[in-house]
Amino acid sequence: MKTRSKIALILFTSYVMVLLLFGGAIYYFQNKFSYTDFYKRLQTRAGIAAKYNLETDRFNAETLMKLRQQHLEKLPEEKEYLFEINSIADLKTIASRYHLPQTLLNDIYKNKTALLKQGDTFYSGILYARQNKNYIVIVSANNYYVSHHLSFLKNVILIGIILIAFISISFSLYFSKFVFAPIQQVTNKVKRISTENMHLRLEEPNAKNEISELILTFNNLLNRIETAFETQKNFISNASHEFGTPLTAIIGETEVTLTKQRTPEEYREVLQNILKQAERLDQITKSLLFLAQTGYGGKRISFERLRMDEILWGVKEVMDKLNPQNKIYIDLSLLPEDPKKLKINGNKELLHLAIANVFNNACKYSYNKPVSASIASGNEKIIIIIKDEGVGIPENEIDFIYDPFFRASNTQRFEGYGIGLPLTRNIIRLHNGSLQVTSTIHKGTNVKIELPMS
Repeated sequence: MKTRSKIALILFTSYVMVLLLFGGAIYYFQNKFSYTDFYKRLQTRAGIAAKYNLETDRFNAETLMKLRQQHLEKLPEEKEYLFEINSIADLKTIASRYHLPQTLLNDIYKNKTALLKQGDTFYSGILYARQNKNYIVIVSANNYYVSHHLSFLKNVILIGIILIAFISISFSLYFSKFVFAPIQQVTNKVKRISTENMHLRLEEPNAKNEISELILTFNNLLNRIETAFETQKNFISNASHEFGTPLTAIIGETEVTLTKQRTPEEYREVLQNILKQAERLDQITKSLLFLAQTGYGGKRISFERLRMDEILWGVKEVMDKLNPQNKIYIDLSLLPEDPKKLKINGNKELLHLAIANVFNNACKYSYNKPVSASIASGNEKIIIIIKDEGVGIPENEIDFIYDPFFRASNTQRFEGYGIGLPLTRNIIRLHNGSLQVTSTIHKGTNVKIELPMS
């Protein structure tokens, strides 16, 4: 069963159950009240009948009778009985002669009052003592309210339940259709989106509700999928080119060498060229494997408490050995007084590699001009900013710097594979941090790294 049908069924069932409970409660309490009220009427008439027939003060008796006739309507099949009782043996005789219930007479004699319903007839009786004599006064009548009014009420309630049930099922179907109409529209539009037209997006409504949030979330998902899809296509294209170049060089060099006999010096030169291309191929393969490994969320990577200023100094020391001409300067002016604000949970080797990639790019693309690295901390984050005075990145290419193998159009004369920055971003993300790059052509690049404080 579809969710739309389930909602309609649940709403309809809920409405009917509430109506049945409400209507049943009304009928039950009204029925109970009608019995109590009718017995009170009979008791009042029995008391008046006793006083009228047995009191010696005829004036008061006549007055009671007039009040009864004026204010008490005659009940259907109303009858009055008055008997003098000398002993309990008289009860059986009276019951037989006047066709009265024996149990009623016994209860009146024992308890001085009694109520009884037999079929449609209601009885109310009292034991009245007068001048050392006992009398039983009984008034009986049919409860017209129960037989007619409650029957009418029951019919009204049943008809009302049927009508409201019909209205409720119509409303439930309309409501479920109205609620799921936008979702059905979203479903129909999503079915039209495929790899051939991934640029299509759902129309975002102006109203702020759950459907608009769903559409916005789905559009964002499509944006990420499209970006990943395009990145994958670019990755495959660039990877095939990067792998193909050294392989072509190795194969071509080997084929040419094997066409004729060569001197030892020529073989040595060929082998050196092959080794150079093989090392390049090995470096690309290792970079790709490491880049792929850092994209799995870091579940198998061990973390420990580290100080980021020590990481910076460690990278600076390595860079001084690898590139003695570098002019990396670590700015300590923003260093916090509390050393605890410099600690993070991280992997030392990965963070060392990430910072080294940024330092290496800053030195390489600036021809070893001054590079400044400053570190600061807020309430919850540690911030590292690295600035260089290099060639910069063209504005229209800044969005592609995290694509593997992508290299800006003004970096062709520099060696590199376009792996360092994507690898650095993956490492920073593994540490729940963020990496932001801003650049101005011919003026330099700023790299901002934010990491959560331990």
